[in-house]
Amino acid sequence: MAVVSTSLSGATAVTGQLTQFSGLRKSFLKLDNSNHNSTQSLFQNVDSHLRLASSNKGCRGVVAMAGSGKFFVGGNWKCNGTKDSISKLVTELNSAALESDVDVVVAPPFVYIDQVKSSLSDRIEIAAQNCWVGKGGAFTGEISVEQIQDLGCKWVVLGHSERRHVIGEDDQFIGKKAAYALGQGVGVIACIGELLEEREAGKTFDVCFKQLKAYADAVSSWDNIVVAYEPVWAIGTGKVASPEQAQEVHLAVREWLSKNVSAEVSSKTRIIYGGSVNGGNCAELAKKEDIDGFLVGGASLKGPEFATIINSVTSKKVAA
Repeated sequence: MAVVSTSLSGATAVTGQLTQFSGLRKSFLKLDNSNHNSTQSLFQNVDSHLRLASSNKGCRGVVAMAGSGKFFVGGNWKCNGTKDSISKLVTELNSAALESDVDVVVAPPFVYIDQVKSSLSDRIEIAAQNCWVGKGGAFTGEISVEQIQDLGCKWVVLGHSERRHVIGEDDQFIGKKAAYALGQGVGVIACIGELLEEREAGKTFDVCFKQLKAYADAVSSWDNIVVAYEPVWAIGTGKVASPEQAQEVHLAVREWLSKNVSAEVSSKTRIIYGGSVNGGNCAELAKKEDIDGFLVGGASLKGPEFATIINSVTSKKVAA
């Protein structure tokens, strides 16, 4: 979803940018740079990876996105908050001026979902941070899909790195959770992402594709799935993937979906980025063509900053 220059020189700069990799499979997206002076050669190399917008008509604002869905921003409040602090946060969100062309979802701790649902503007939807793999019953400490639905949740976050690497959930278990939630009509924010040592070993794509495959093997439809790429090394660390690093992985995910699910799913599925996103870096990240939004952690606990991240959709507007 990058804001892309319509000139050949701008496209050439993008071509060079795509050949820079950090911790990824080096053979991915090899571009032939031998003839930058040839218009035909340039577009053969770049056309399948970037949508170049050009027009001689008057300017109007459009959103440049590789995916066809609406910009999506989720706030994962994790295990944070009290009744008082959440009441203050809800007040801040209710008073914020938010761009209309963004789907916004927040995921409060389970015990505060009802409080948030009853006081938050309908402009923002509610998600749960987890759910059980099947119908409720004798599963102490778990929360069923039916229960989060009863509280008004339309989404659930699944496969977050803290569930994978702290709690110990594996790919197949997460895939089964996703399938059950979708089957009950709850949308899934399906998280994927690599550890630092996996990135340094050049295994970023392998890890993300393996996690994607577990979802693909379990679900019958991608209509209500948002994929969230969250490099584990960037979550809560203050480190953030550069816009180029994030775009590389998002593009790879979209191409994997095209090859292994369908071109339609690849086009429709929103792929959002998470990992120390804040009000200072969101605009540059949002400019990338394959970044369809964000899953935000700590910054989502600050109403004004979260509003800034939501409104970063304006960074995607280009002249067309």
